[in-house]
Amino acid sequence: MCRSSVEALDKLCSFALLPPSDYLDLDWAPAPLLRAFQLAQVSEPIPVALQRGLHGDVEINPAYRGCRDTVWEHPVTALEPHAVADVAALLGRVEPEAVWAALPNDDAAALSAVGLREFGGHPKHYLHRHLASLLDFYAGAARRGLAVALWWD
Repeated sequence: MCRSSVEALDKLCSFALLPPSDYLDLDWAPAPLLRAFQLAQVSEPIPVALQRGLHGDVEINPAYRGCRDTVWEHPVTALEPHAVADVAALLGRVEPEAVWAALPNDDAAALSAVGLREFGGHPKHYLHRHLASLLDFYAGAARRGLAVALWWD
């Protein structure tokens, strides 16, 4: 539906198409999560799955780029159900504590290491909450056989 209808994609990206439980807001965590995985030297293909789970595979509807008052950053991308299942399976192998252990103990050094600024405290708790949400979201979407749309606003 969203591939052929700009209006449907706009409704999706306006949080009006699906129930709130079918959306996940990762705040500003994606880039710092990727950096934390790099610092922890998480073995392939898990970081690739994280990247894919945060940025998608293909643009949903290029015509949406030309609409006024849409999302902050384009393109809006998607992962098809088989890709969602692959991402969920690989992310399910993540050992979060091993990732957080690779971060410096000092708050400022840890913030710098993952690229966060003007943030109070150590980033581990913030990133842990978002990673746990991401893991749950993908596990649920895979269980339900859903595709996933991704965008940043």
